[in-house]
Amino acid sequence: MEFFKIAISMGCPAGIGPEIIVKALDYFKKENSSILKNIVIIGDKKVLLNTSRNLRISIPKEVEIDSLSHLDIIPGKPNLESYKAMADYFKKSIELAKKREIQAIVTAPISKEGLNKIGINYSGHTDWLAKEFNVDKYVMTFYGEKMIVSLVTIHIPLKEVPKNINTQKIVNTAKLSYEFLKRLKIENPRMAICGLNPHAGEGGILGDEEKIIIEKAVEKCKKEGIPLYGPYPSDSLFYWAYKGEFNLIIALYHDQGLIPFKLIHFEDGVNITLGLPIIRTSPCHGTAYNIAGKGIANPKSFISAINLSLKLLSN
Repeated sequence: MEFFKIAISMGCPAGIGPEIIVKALDYFKKENSSILKNIVIIGDKKVLLNTSRNLRISIPKEVEIDSLSHLDIIPGKPNLESYKAMADYFKKSIELAKKREIQAIVTAPISKEGLNKIGINYSGHTDWLAKEFNVDKYVMTFYGEKMIVSLVTIHIPLKEVPKNINTQKIVNTAKLSYEFLKRLKIENPRMAICGLNPHAGEGGILGDEEKIIIEKAVEKCKKEGIPLYGPYPSDSLFYWAYKGEFNLIIALYHDQGLIPFKLIHFEDGVNITLGLPIIRTSPCHGTAYNIAGKGIANPKSFISAINLSLKLLSN
């Protein structure tokens, strides 16, 4: 894509969002300065400048800042004002995306608890975006150079996972995941799915979801030309994926996929929402109020989120 615009939504201004944004911009100023003119930050210019001064890192003049608030924020001390601001930044990013004024959104962390406190009943960016873009088939995927993981279910209690898994949902997850791998230009991609139960059910002895639901989904995928294999015991599948046997793993619930992924890619992993009409990426961490304002936040995951957006825009 010759011309593009990436919106960076600042997230909660009391979290580490402002810090990782300033550090990421400094990285690109040194490593890939040509993209700075394609970035617009949706946030609070006052907070960003204060963060810049505290870090002694200047914000590149090429970067556009769309300032929606002018807050006196104490890092690590969120309040209703900061929660409302983070929601406003994201709403503006969505508005720009709908107008096609931007081609990608990179979201700094927001507080799910904060959203709830201001009456916004979404569990995070992912389902909010799906609702705004009227998308019912979407996937939360985590990308790293050594592992990629897609989730069939997202933010639900563990006890509700079995009843929220069905054959078609798995097939939909596999389809969007396969399209993602092709967009990354991975040749002859191979995907594998975890079993729900220990030892993938041990032939039905330890549970029958594998036979009743997952195996049917795998067969349906194969008939449609989608290279999905399994189900395999999750305790060994991630090892084989890490060794290169598979390009992507489909996990059935949040912690099944995220524990091994973050063990490898805690610092540089990227969260991407598949199925949207726009690219959306984010770092694999939260607001980290406990370290906000201390100058020690690691920007690697945020840098990776921007880089993945750039990669997808160029493919």
